[in-house]
Amino acid sequence: MATTTVAEKSPAPTAGSPAEAGVRSATFRVWRGDATGGAFRDYTIDVAPGMVVLDAIHQIQAEQANDLAVRWNCKAGKCGSCSAEINGKPRLMCMTRLNDLPLEKPVTVEPMHTFPRIKDLVTDVSWNFRVKKGITKFTPRPPDAPDGTWRMQQSDVDRVQEFRKCIECFLCQDVCHVLREHEKEDEFIGPRFLVYVAALEMHPLDVADRVPELQKSHGIGYCNITKCCTTVCPEGITITDNAIIPLKERVVDEFYDPIGKLVKIFSRKRRS
Repeated sequence: MATTTVAEKSPAPTAGSPAEAGVRSATFRVWRGDATGGAFRDYTIDVAPGMVVLDAIHQIQAEQANDLAVRWNCKAGKCGSCSAEINGKPRLMCMTRLNDLPLEKPVTVEPMHTFPRIKDLVTDVSWNFRVKKGITKFTPRPPDAPDGTWRMQQSDVDRVQEFRKCIECFLCQDVCHVLREHEKEDEFIGPRFLVYVAALEMHPLDVADRVPELQKSHGIGYCNITKCCTTVCPEGITITDNAIIPLKERVVDEFYDPIGKLVKIFSRKRRS
């Protein structure tokens, strides 16, 4: 892939200059292009202690590439907007500190691979929102108290709290090999939405049955629990162990457990 180097010359540091406070030169290899194609370009800038990758991208945008497209919002690791691949790993640019990267060689910054590219570091993640619309919504049971409220165990509440931390950065979707390498978007909803289903299925008030959807339209069988989604989650959600595996167990109990099938058959005969 072609590489173009774009760098500005910095003045030699003088006594008392910021260079003495830890400022150093670093090169960022940024992917530039759109849906039709593109290439990496090198930008060399001065970086200071405490900077994150998003700071460097903003500096490049301000000083050398005014037309560089990047999506971001909060710069606090909570909006999920600045997802990218840094040195080949899906990460949030605002939460990736430069002092954690090997700056003696170029830092590669490119858009997420799983989603269509729009321009530079911006990708089209709208597929995710379409997927979410196809998941059966929260369906609460009738209130169980005279005042129209519900009663539930704190342990049941705690179980689903973890899933609510998701910021929809879609890094787990990006790293999932079912979507990234096999392009099963029409058959598999991906780890982010398996977490969403788990939050609904395990909710102590919800009574909807999404297990048939998991087995059929949601394609949970494609996941082979490599835990790559858990590894990249910036919120530390234990996606595989706490969400996907319990859902898989429900599918197995419903469709593949021979003893369970016998119980259902005899139950239907008794009712008839």
